[in-house]
Amino acid sequence: MSYLVWMNFSFAMIKPLLYPLAIVLFMVSVGYSQDSRNASEVLQKAIKFHDPNNKWSYFDTSFKVVMETPNAPKRTSTITADFVNQQFVLAVEQGGNAYTYNMSKGDCSITLNGNTEFTEADAKKFRLSCDRGKTMKDYYTYLYGLPMKLKDPGTLLDQKVEVQKFKGKEYLVLKVRYDENVGSDTWYFYFDPKTYAMEVYQFYHDESKNDGEYILLDGLEDINGIKMPKTRAWYMNKDNKYLGTDILFKN
Repeated sequence: MSYLVWMNFSFAMIKPLLYPLAIVLFMVSVGYSQDSRNASEVLQKAIKFHDPNNKWSYFDTSFKVVMETPNAPKRTSTITADFVNQQFVLAVEQGGNAYTYNMSKGDCSITLNGNTEFTEADAKKFRLSCDRGKTMKDYYTYLYGLPMKLKDPGTLLDQKVEVQKFKGKEYLVLKVRYDENVGSDTWYFYFDPKTYAMEVYQFYHDESKNDGEYILLDGLEDINGIKMPKTRAWYMNKDNKYLGTDILFKN
């Protein structure tokens, strides 16, 4: 067999093998970053890391959150929740004043500096209303209930898992949207690819405008058997402007 014939024969043999290789090389060259795992699998492993004994459904304890914000006095919030008995209490101290929301089985009561009666001016100044109390209840139970809260009804979890770098570290990233009656923001959750610990989350009101914020999580605090982020530092997406830091403490 001549050299030319042998070369043509050899190329014909290996030609079918070159197409998959070319596809792989193309994906690498363009930075293809989709992971083979589906989002439900990653989420389940993340929940297993943060709530290994399924404590969130029966959450019954209290904790403190100290918020440090530029050009504002520290705000200390004590959150007490008993999910089984549908009770939630938020007690806030800031700048020498204290107010409390008590949300129990659909009822709402508010106190300001220990008094159940206060002026309309004070209500406006401290934003005291039962609607505000419900908003704060949803805020704290959502953020400190992550990633478990991503199993709630109305959560639209994109099943594609992306692999992305954020602040120099590679993460598994889940994209979440919500039913219209639940929320309108688009969220991204960043998990360590080995431990499945949640280390960053990010939201947009309108992603095309690069609005919204990202939150860097650092450290873990064991609250009632759940691994919650010790600190959360908030930044604007558009310009990385620092907004503040929440620090979690056992009560």
